[in-house]
Amino acid sequence: MVRARLYVLFAASEAAPYAKTGGLADVIGALPRALARWDVEASVILPRYRGERAGVVGRCVHDHLAVPFAFGAKPVAIYADEYKGVTFYFVDAPEYFDRPGIYGPTPGEEYPDNAERYAFFSRAAIEWARHLGRPPDLFHCHDWQTGFIPLYLRTVYRGDPFFRQTKTLFTIHNIGYQGLFSPALLERFGMSPEVYRTEGGIEFYGSASALKAGIVFATAISTVSRKYAEEIQTPEYGHGLDGLLRAHAARLVGILNGVDYEEWNPATDPFIAANYSVEDLEGKRLCKADLLRTMGLSEDLDRPVIGSISRLVAQKGFDLVREAAEALLSMGIVYVLLGSGARELEEFFRAWQRAHPDRVGVYLGFHNELAHKIEAGADMFLMPSRYEPCGLNQIYSLKYGTVPIVRATGGLDDTIQPFDPTTRSGNGFKFTEYRADHMVAAVQQAVQVYADPVLWRTCMENGMRADFSWDRSAARYRELYERVIAGEGPFREPA
Repeated sequence: MVRARLYVLFAASEAAPYAKTGGLADVIGALPRALARWDVEASVILPRYRGERAGVVGRCVHDHLAVPFAFGAKPVAIYADEYKGVTFYFVDAPEYFDRPGIYGPTPGEEYPDNAERYAFFSRAAIEWARHLGRPPDLFHCHDWQTGFIPLYLRTVYRGDPFFRQTKTLFTIHNIGYQGLFSPALLERFGMSPEVYRTEGGIEFYGSASALKAGIVFATAISTVSRKYAEEIQTPEYGHGLDGLLRAHAARLVGILNGVDYEEWNPATDPFIAANYSVEDLEGKRLCKADLLRTMGLSEDLDRPVIGSISRLVAQKGFDLVREAAEALLSMGIVYVLLGSGARELEEFFRAWQRAHPDRVGVYLGFHNELAHKIEAGADMFLMPSRYEPCGLNQIYSLKYGTVPIVRATGGLDDTIQPFDPTTRSGNGFKFTEYRADHMVAAVQQAVQVYADPVLWRTCMENGMRADFSWDRSAARYRELYERVIAGEGPFREPA
């Protein structure tokens, strides 16, 4: 059967390599390219930020696109660039995006007008799609910053024949960020105040929610792992939207993110001391020695090295590491951390490093080369997240033979299966309750298996042979796109 070629326009607030604060950028940088192998023509539209690659590359393809907004029309320029065969468009609106940071002047700080910035971006994305003269089969919208697009299309553009056949898919990457704003801004955004209602609208405990707009008005909803799709329908993980998501469960699908093995592959990685593969693991030990030297740690290659790469925020579980710090070291491990975030956690890790300079290595900040060195040089990778929609580092770790130790939540639960020394099945270790002693017990299990070189190699190889490529995820998205465009709901998968 010949498949029809689909035209999908991605809208997002960030994408690698142009602008990045987290995993969303990796998804938008990789998924459109992977979809090309499945007869999907995908392009991407982003804001054009200052200081990011989007601010200095590309060519101007339109210098005066009129965007209806704020009781008038605001003109913007549109830039375009091509990256690995995918066209990226950039909305050049200096009033909104020529600023020191993407979401705020410093990490963890938000601009007070973020809702207006991304409402304008969403309206500009729709107007640019119209200017291109070819209606998308589907707008694929990502996180609250683009939740306005389904809302605009279902209200302001409802009678527009150009978008009559266009459907929308809204992907939730992290439900903890909801884009709350004053409903008094709706008219400024060009929307009817009528959309501010509790049932079938965007009201959320006295505020308007851009995330709720995406959930309510999109044709279908997805999130970034099967487990997370289940979790966000519960009070514990739903951030106040669990009831709404249960009501819309027939339109909700979980598709696990993929990873880019062109960038994260120990056989070809240019940043590590020696390349290696599942067939030849000799280079792994050289990478371990290099990591210890790089971090100024004792070069005892027999001690298990545990690595972490993360934002130091409440979501990521590092309060458990702080609570269990001495218990971890009592097992004879070496610990290496790359990350930044909450001041109290940064101060703790600095103090822990000062107390154990030969056993604890800490780099506060972002360092891409060091991230690759940790993935290759560590024996184990610790991700004790309170919640984790998908997670990418545990998947990178599998490819590098760095055995993950994770909490059983979201994508961590979907990707990591406990290693069983008897059957020799499984690819890592995990714990369920969010407690420091349960995390310590999981680390202890890993250390015990590490002491048996034959079992440990089996666990490593199990992970290295797994396929979490974007090609697999792209195939799932292609199937979902077809169903959404054809209106063949419910979109959720059978239990």
